[in-house]
Amino acid sequence: MPCETAHTHRRYGETMIQDGQFRRQYTTTQQKVLTYLKNGIKKGDRYFKSRYIAKDLGLSSKEVGMNLAILAETCEELEIIRWSYSNSTTWMIRQQANAPDGVG
Repeated sequence: MPCETAHTHRRYGETMIQDGQFRRQYTTTQQKVLTYLKNGIKKGDRYFKSRYIAKDLGLSSKEVGMNLAILAETCEELEIIRWSYSNSTTWMIRQQANAPDGVG
């Protein structure tokens, strides 16, 4: 019978810690995008285009879109919604209702 390890209990983007809880892990790119979005929210922004995020962070629009799609499913701090497409995907971002105040 194979030995069970923490890896057999992994969920996408999460790592099991001792008490059976899962800790969220983001890639470096996802962390950069989240920081960008949180800083934008602090300034009052709510809508973000993939191509402008890409330009500001030195990424491709495709990288940004792919990572935002993943974050839309996994991020508990922000609500990330694919809003519209006009020359680039627009994302609506807002703080999750259950997230602590003061994003960032």
